[in-house]
Amino acid sequence: MMDTESTSKNRIRRRVGSLLIAGAAALLAVGAAALLAVGAIAMSGGAAHATTTITSNSTGTNNGYFYSFWEQDAGGATMTLGSGSNYQLTWNSSANDVVAGTGWATGSTAPVTYSGTWNCDGNCYLSLYGWTTNPLVEFYITDAYGDYNPSSGDTLLGTVNSDGGTYDLYEHQQVNQPCITGNSCTFEQYWAVRTSQRIGGTITVANIFNAWAAHGLNLGTPNYEILATEGYQSSGSSDITVSQGTTSTPSPTPTPTTSPSGGGGGNRNAYGQIAADSYNSASGVTTETGDGGTVVSLSSASSYIEFNGVQFGSPGASSVSIRADTPTYGLNLQVRLGSPTASPDCIVYPSGNNTWTLSSNSCYPDPSGTQNVYITTTGAVQINYLVFGQ
Repeated sequence: MMDTESTSKNRIRRRVGSLLIAGAAALLAVGAAALLAVGAIAMSGGAAHATTTITSNSTGTNNGYFYSFWEQDAGGATMTLGSGSNYQLTWNSSANDVVAGTGWATGSTAPVTYSGTWNCDGNCYLSLYGWTTNPLVEFYITDAYGDYNPSSGDTLLGTVNSDGGTYDLYEHQQVNQPCITGNSCTFEQYWAVRTSQRIGGTITVANIFNAWAAHGLNLGTPNYEILATEGYQSSGSSDITVSQGTTSTPSPTPTPTTSPSGGGGGNRNAYGQIAADSYNSASGVTTETGDGGTVVSLSSASSYIEFNGVQFGSPGASSVSIRADTPTYGLNLQVRLGSPTASPDCIVYPSGNNTWTLSSNSCYPDPSGTQNVYITTTGAVQINYLVFGQ
């Protein structure tokens, strides 16, 4: 395991690769054929349609998908572009550092689904990786890593439950380092590192973006976004195919997963954060700025907020977490299904008092299927979001 100084050096090396890839994207896309070292290539309108092997730093488009390949020292890695979005990468330690993947030239909040294999011997990461500008941010949503946790040495900001797992949230600042806009940049890295590692599944990107925003980590105008394999002084292989849901471009300040202040609809994912101000109906509440976004204040025991079409699936939710502050002494929050007067399925006792705190408790019976969910209270309290767990 590397110490904090080694971690910093590792991040600096990765910045060089990002600059070479994104800063020269337009030129490299035009001249991609000249950078293809080996492969069976069938070109039509500048796009590769057959298996293409890449051993030189480049970006471009293959079968309609953006790709990028960068290695610090040539000769240690090989990327093969297959059908659709598929890519295969093999590397060894002589590459020093390698980052490669496929995705989209412009990122978004759309869900990303991927599948395949990933094998790591040493320090490696499998992440949804990208950049935004204004503000300049480099982000990692890391689903798997090797013998080194890439967030080591940073301060844990919080966690978010999404897609059947928990992600630890971190921030790290880079000073005077290469980036996608220049050679000497100061910018933030946002990290979400999954605690129960996986190789394949759906990443509900909006859940992570919203969680970062809840901690004041706002993204800007999206640049590229790829499902990236990264190896640092290690060896391994990956074979990954990626796809994307309905595209919705993030605003400079990420928006909730549903529309704010009474505009929310149905088809909500119970296991992604549900912003409190995205309620469908309410009684005795006000909305105001707070906790890095808009929060809802419930004034009394007669107050409630309602969320339509929350999808729990089967077997359902076994717990709920609510991010709250300034509760009346002894207050509790209840989760009720179908009516603000129904028996509560979950009861949460928030501990925040002038400090926003994510408080959790179990649910019984476990909510399942698709439900209209009501949050009620026994007194005055502020709420930022809620999320269910299985």
